[in-house]
Amino acid sequence: MDLFEYQAKQLFAAHGVPVGLGEVADTPEQARQIAERLGGVVVVKAQVKTGGRGKAGGVKVAKTPDEAFAAAAAILGMDIKGHTVHRVLVDPGAQIEQEYYFSYLLDRANRTFLAMASAEGGMEIEQLAAERPEALAKVPVDAGVGVTADTARQILTEARFPAEVLDAATEAAVRLWQVFVAEDATLVEINPLAKVSTGSGSTVLALDGKVSLDENADFRQAAHAELADVAATDPLEAKAKEKDLNYVKLDGEVGIIGNGAGLVMSTLDVVAYAGEKHGGVKPANFLDIGGGASAEIMAAGLDVVLGDPDVKSVFVNVFGGITACDAVATGIVEALKILGDGATKPLVVRLDGNNVLEGRRILDEANHPLVTQVDTMDNAADKAAELAAAGA
Repeated sequence: MDLFEYQAKQLFAAHGVPVGLGEVADTPEQARQIAERLGGVVVVKAQVKTGGRGKAGGVKVAKTPDEAFAAAAAILGMDIKGHTVHRVLVDPGAQIEQEYYFSYLLDRANRTFLAMASAEGGMEIEQLAAERPEALAKVPVDAGVGVTADTARQILTEARFPAEVLDAATEAAVRLWQVFVAEDATLVEINPLAKVSTGSGSTVLALDGKVSLDENADFRQAAHAELADVAATDPLEAKAKEKDLNYVKLDGEVGIIGNGAGLVMSTLDVVAYAGEKHGGVKPANFLDIGGGASAEIMAAGLDVVLGDPDVKSVFVNVFGGITACDAVATGIVEALKILGDGATKPLVVRLDGNNVLEGRRILDEANHPLVTQVDTMDNAADKAAELAAAGA
């Protein structure tokens, strides 16, 4: 789950990362009131889960409350890379002397954690990595050891942070690691981590933040539920999550249900290929019902997939292993009984594996008018695509 900037900075502050904390506004008038409370120059920033806000006009400096009102009025409702701005963050202004970059992330390719840092922050890190890779330090982090002050200083030194900010930046880096671990994050990023002027000298502050949380850790992170962007969550995905189903909504017409992520991914591919022959129909979703395919699980899966108005047909592709094909077939038959009139779209079922002949016999005997059995995966995909095209 990706967080908005204001949520990321709230987590940073809770773990002692130095931040300039502003307030969130949903209306221009709220932005004006926040600017009055903060006093002085403020920065009004679009809250969207994408980069490039500044280039799109989603970040504006306001010297007065009236300017904050005008800035919020201009930003709210703006479209930034397909994301509509519904709220803005009004941050206190800062006198920036220098901008840096720092992050921790899960490096899946190398099966480790990675610290990335640069003395040149503020710009999009992908651009810096492509244009000047030598300016970006990438340092693996041993999960068993973590990031101590010595480790953080080593990372910052390799990234060529200037000596005058090393102490403050080291403390920020250690605290950011605490955020990464304690919140079960897969990414924590500060861009920029800035050296800013104060009345008595200078300090470092996280002026922007990005956090991605590992939803697999939700069982021990109950507070993270409050961070979910409910308004932007697809209702079908929310429904599937309530039923503990692994579901992702896609832009297509053929509903997909399978057992096992690998099988479902392969099913998406064969449906996409078959769809090219039938008007370009595509998979409508990813839905992995896992190793068990009981009637209740199958009914829950079918309920979610059939609830998508874009779905014109459903392809149920199951390889019997731990759960044998006869149990899967029974699950399908019982699921259709449970759904009753809610099941109105054709189902193409391909069963293979453990006890497949009995599973096919059960479906044949049930003789449900919506169910078509096909023996092979390719032919089943072709049939599902054909039915979807006919129902479009």
